[in-house]
Amino acid sequence: MTIMSSTSLSLGLDSVTNKSYLLHFLQLLSTCMAFFLVTRESTWSVDISNWSMFVWCFCFAVTLLTLIAELCGLQDKLHFWDSFLITSACYCALFCLSASIIYPIIHLQIFPDGSPRHHVIAATAFSGIASVAYAVEVVWTCARTGEPSCSLLGLLKRLEIFVACVIFAFLSNTYPNERQPALVWCVAVYCTCFILGAVAMLWHRCDCDESLPYSCLGFGQSVLAVLLYTTALVLWSLYQFNGDFGGQPQRSNELSCIDELTSYLCVWDQRLAVAILTAVNLLIYVADLVILTVIFLRCLFQRIKVQSSDSDPQDHHILLLTILRPGLSDHHGLLPPLPEAALHLRGLLPGGQSGHLDSGPK
Repeated sequence: MTIMSSTSLSLGLDSVTNKSYLLHFLQLLSTCMAFFLVTRESTWSVDISNWSMFVWCFCFAVTLLTLIAELCGLQDKLHFWDSFLITSACYCALFCLSASIIYPIIHLQIFPDGSPRHHVIAATAFSGIASVAYAVEVVWTCARTGEPSCSLLGLLKRLEIFVACVIFAFLSNTYPNERQPALVWCVAVYCTCFILGAVAMLWHRCDCDESLPYSCLGFGQSVLAVLLYTTALVLWSLYQFNGDFGGQPQRSNELSCIDELTSYLCVWDQRLAVAILTAVNLLIYVADLVILTVIFLRCLFQRIKVQSSDSDPQDHHILLLTILRPGLSDHHGLLPPLPEAALHLRGLLPGGQSGHLDSGPK
């Protein structure tokens, strides 16, 4: 019986390993082919396409390192391996999806016909296949392991960092004017929120803990991000698209949009993309804040319930009177001494006293 159980377990592990290898090989092939097709026919002529090239190279490198680690059996020695797989595959899926959208929008207009256009279509198709392969890996790993990082909150955290990365890609060609501190403030907001989110993810190993300390930290971080992104959205829109603040309200008046090589995604378009992505990330942070508020209140009520349960049932009315009447004192010796839980809670209330009530007449 033991031999049969061991055999079935080995077969199950082999099946899981084979599926993982198959997904990794498909991801490597797709990203490599997309990169090869773009470089072969020189269908890489706009600065913003650097993002697509970076995405395919980055995803290929991460997947190759992951495959080498699995072939060497390192996943058994790393307790956070499943979280790493989910996080890396989630980001690669989002990156490849963005490349599949941005790259053809630009290059299908630059190359209206001929062999370069066919290579653009083929590279876009392989990038889409890679995105689907990474998404399948995320869903499959979450269903197989049940990691806490697969929760909605964990996916929102990853999405916030991903949108910030895309904002940085568009900011590479829209340098803020040093004479406009408001635009420099916007860039500082993007960097600050990105760093805080990345540190929070790494510190908690991508797990969304629902304990009270983490929920307090996450709640405060989300409130700060919502406030910062709100200021960035207002300031970026005013100083980039309002003529009274030195912005350019009309696309036709932008010099870079007149150039034939950059007219498909000129600097004005990239500034508009930054504004839209800022609004999108603000909405994501608001959704994150709503979820964290619910978690924070639930943890707080559970903590209060646990502290209240430490007292005896007959002392609950004393605890209630203590909470409702912080200045209550027993001058006639009619009230028994307060339990420790009541004294603790009373000390936490405004105007409460941390000392014992007088138990005897004065």
